[in-house]
Amino acid sequence: MYQYKEVSTGKYVLSLNNHVEIAEALTAFCLEKGILAGSITGLGAINEATFRFLNPAVKSYVDKTFAEQMEITNLTGNISQKDGRPYLHLHITASRSDYSCIGGHLLTARINGACELLVEDFGAACTLGRRFDPETGLNLYDL
Repeated sequence: MYQYKEVSTGKYVLSLNNHVEIAEALTAFCLEKGILAGSITGLGAINEATFRFLNPAVKSYVDKTFAEQMEITNLTGNISQKDGRPYLHLHITASRSDYSCIGGHLLTARINGACELLVEDFGAACTLGRRFDPETGLNLYDL
């Protein structure tokens, strides 16, 4: 699903295997390493992705799937925990073949080419939980 190298204490370089789903692979990596607080950045190529856009008026997401080859120009996010498991909050910008860009909250994306990520583990001493906020309809940090 992935290969990785720890480049310094708590900092990892990941290469995801072709055709895997990004959030699934990242969650598996976080579970393997016990990462419950951290940050993620990356780039790569995908051929299918579902983005989410929050409609605050109704406190729910609108999902849209794109099935085309795209370059990930930026993937950024954070790792926290909800119900004792890693909780990924990912955003993505992807460029299309006409060089236009689309982006949003990343729900799923399938690699078609490569995906190279940097993951920083904030360490076991850092607790970043999530709680549901009824006003916004979001799972916000519980600090």
